[in-house]
Amino acid sequence: MQSRTPVSRTGRPRSATADAAILAATRDALIELGWSKLTLGDVATRAGVAKTTLYRRWPGKNELVVDAVAVLFDELEMPDRGSLAADIEGVVLQFAAILVRPDTKSGLMAVVAESTRDDALRERIRASIVDRQKRLVLEGRSRAQRRGELPPETDPEEAARTVDLIFDMVAGAVVHRTLVSAEPVGPEWAEAFTRVLLLGLRGDGSQ
Repeated sequence: MQSRTPVSRTGRPRSATADAAILAATRDALIELGWSKLTLGDVATRAGVAKTTLYRRWPGKNELVVDAVAVLFDELEMPDRGSLAADIEGVVLQFAAILVRPDTKSGLMAVVAESTRDDALRERIRASIVDRQKRLVLEGRSRAQRRGELPPETDPEEAARTVDLIFDMVAGAVVHRTLVSAEPVGPEWAEAFTRVLLLGLRGDGSQ
């Protein structure tokens, strides 16, 4: 008697269209209702999906809202503008343009505020937004090394620390400028910021 090989069941595949509709509905609800009044049931209604469809994808509001915000930052690209300085200026302008959008602003401010009393939410923000967007630093550094603008790294641990530091400096400055100070980030500001980032306060390489 031949043995039968079990058939693998992976379940119903996720719909990218449904996911996009749910995440967009989440951002719309945040703008209109704010964090405290947002419910998964309301999001499902806005997205035109069953509650079970939403709950299969996101077990709670924290996960849903972080993903709704994170996908906006996935639009960021490290442009190739011919030099490291110009590349940084380009991504800074992209980043600022995303931050001032009402859906980004309301979503990001909401999850950051809530994360001050929720360690699990803070970890999800770090994994889904911060760590995911460090790809931009890695790509920009690799391209600058190929151009001969930056030396190759010899110490992997030091290289990882540098990536973290650069990301924190860029993200911190742009978020503060746009969301805390509510000041514009235009080409002149991006150029001045990049100059300080690359050359330091002295600007002449002296210690």
